[in-house]
Amino acid sequence: MMSKILVIDDDSSIRETLDLYLTEEGYEVATAPTGTDGLNMFTQNAPDVVILDIRLPDVNGFRILEELREEDENVKVIMITAHHDMESTIRAMKEGAFDYIHKPVDVNELDIAIKKAVHALEMEKKIKGLLVESSRDYKVGDIIGIGPQMREIFKTIGVVSQSRTPVLIQGESGTGKELIAKVIHNNTAADEPYIGINCSAIVETLLESELFGHEKGSFTGAINRKPGKFELARYGTVFLDEISEMSLNLQAKLLRVLQEKEFERVGGKDRIKVNARIVAATNKNLKELIREGLFRDDLYYRLNIVTITIPPLRERREDLKPLIDYLLAKINVELHKHIVGVSDEMIEIFNHYSWPGNIRELENLLVRAAVVAKGQVLVRSDFPELNDAPGQHKPAGQEEDFFRDASGRILTLDEVEERHIRRVLKDTKKNKGEICDILGISRPTFERKLEKYNIPFERD
Repeated sequence: MMSKILVIDDDSSIRETLDLYLTEEGYEVATAPTGTDGLNMFTQNAPDVVILDIRLPDVNGFRILEELREEDENVKVIMITAHHDMESTIRAMKEGAFDYIHKPVDVNELDIAIKKAVHALEMEKKIKGLLVESSRDYKVGDIIGIGPQMREIFKTIGVVSQSRTPVLIQGESGTGKELIAKVIHNNTAADEPYIGINCSAIVETLLESELFGHEKGSFTGAINRKPGKFELARYGTVFLDEISEMSLNLQAKLLRVLQEKEFERVGGKDRIKVNARIVAATNKNLKELIREGLFRDDLYYRLNIVTITIPPLRERREDLKPLIDYLLAKINVELHKHIVGVSDEMIEIFNHYSWPGNIRELENLLVRAAVVAKGQVLVRSDFPELNDAPGQHKPAGQEEDFFRDASGRILTLDEVEERHIRRVLKDTKKNKGEICDILGISRPTFERKLEKYNIPFERD
C-alpha cells in the first residue's frame, strides 16, 4: 500500500520540489502552504508522515506539531527549518517529532528519515505501540553546536528526556560532558535536585559514603547519620563523572542499585528506594577497560542503554566560530569587558590547532586573552600560549608545505591525516598508547589508520 505524505511549508519551491521527488519515489503526496491548511488536510487525508516547517505564516510549527499529536499521538512528523539551533532541535524531539532536518533539505537524508518513519509506524501498528508524551516545561543549558554530530546529540537528548533510563556520556576531557548531563536533567526533572560527583576525586572509602550515605557510628568519624547522593537526589539526577575511576567493589554496588532500584546506607540495614536517574560520564574507552579487567561488563551494559558520544573540538571545527561568539559574550559579562571578536588571523590559527583540551581549553585561552587584550578584537599577540603549542598554526610558508604537495596541489583530508600521523611518529619516540593520546584517538582506531596508510610501527 502506498504511504501518504503531507508537506506543510510556506515556501512554494520547497513544496513543489518535495512533491515531485516524493511522488517519483512512490509516495502519495499532498501539500499545504499554511499550518491551518495543513491541519485540515491532515484530518481529511490521514497521512502516514508529515513534513512540517517550523516557521509558518499563520501558526508556529510547534503548535501545529501539538495539534497533529492531539489528532493522532502516533503520527510521524519530520520537522524542517533553516535555523540551526539546539533549542529547536531538542524541543522538537521532546515534543514528539520523529526527526528534525535542516534546510536546505538533503533529499537523501529526508528519504532515509521517511523510510524510518514508515517502518516505525508499521511496527507500532503490529504491536499497538504507544508513545510517551512529555508535558514538562522546556529548559536547556549552554551547549553550542551547528554540525551534524551535535544535531544528532540534540535529538537524542530530546528523546531520552521523555524517560528516566540511565545515560552514558562519552567524550574527551573538556568536551562538555557535564553540560550534556545538565541539559538532560533540565529537560526531565528541572524542579528536582541535580547532584554531580567526580568519582576520581574521592577515595573509595569516602566515595561509598558519599553515594549511599552512612549510619551513625558505622566508621570512625561517623558521628551522625548522613544521607547519600542517591537519597538527596530524590526524583532528580545523579551525575557520576569519571565513572571509569570507580573501584570494582563500588561498581558492584552501583550495579545493584541499577538492577534492584534500592540500596543500604553504610552500616545500615534499611533498604532505601532509588528514584533518581543515573547519568554517567567517562573520557576513557570502557570496552578496553573491560578487557583489562578494570571495569565490569555487566555494569557497562546496564549503563549503556543510551550512549551519547561527544566529538572532540578538532572534529567539529564548524562550531568554532559560534563557540567563540558565545564564550566571548559570556566572558564580557563576567569580566566587564567589551571584546567584539577574534581577528581573522586567529580564526585561521584556531582552525588548524589540534585543541587537545577541547572547549575547556578554548574558553581558558579566550579568558586569558580577554584579560590582557589592549583592543576590542583579540589578535595573535593576545595568545602567547599558542606560539609553541603542539598542533599550532604554522607560518605561511610552512603551512602550505604541510597542506600542499610539491606541485602546490592541496592535499585531501586522508593525505593530511597520513602526513600528520607520520610526522608524529617521526618526531616522537613514544609508544602506541602515548601516541594515541597525542592524536586523540583510541588504540583500535590508531591500528586501523596504520593499516589504512601502510605505516610501519616497529616500537612499542
